[in-house]
Amino acid sequence: MASNVVNPVAFLRTSRNFPPDLDQLCVEVNKSYVDIANVTNTCTRGIFPTNVAAQTGEKWYVTGNMKQEGFRKVFNFTSADVSAGFINHGINIINVNQFTNCSGNYIDSTYSYGLIYGNYATPIAGQIVFSVSLTQILLVAGAGAPTVTSGRVILEWISQA
Repeated sequence: MASNVVNPVAFLRTSRNFPPDLDQLCVEVNKSYVDIANVTNTCTRGIFPTNVAAQTGEKWYVTGNMKQEGFRKVFNFTSADVSAGFINHGINIINVNQFTNCSGNYIDSTYSYGLIYGNYATPIAGQIVFSVSLTQILLVAGAGAPTVTSGRVILEWISQA
């Protein structure tokens, strides 16, 4: 393992020997509590709420040593949204570069497909492409793309600097 790793993997011991002496036991229990809190607080949270932002547990240090939090929000959509070409996301950002992970999928009546995160202004035949602006998720279906029954877009971003 490299010695210059910024984020060593959080590890919680699976066993611990507690001393019989009450004073030593208090010290060991306090250490255990700190260990558990540190491991719990450094994990990525697998929470994917619809239309509500959730903290991901990610910490970003893009600008020097200033910590920025990671957030996630899920948007469901239908064929009507694809026809309209956009979904208002309501995320308060000042730069589209704050988006760190954008993905999605959709279904027709039979299959599940992945959305392509790319240039919505350039439709791809047989695919649905999406981009993200300061205010909207922009969707475009290329010629011959499957008819959408429903789908979802997942946006992750970092807090403002």
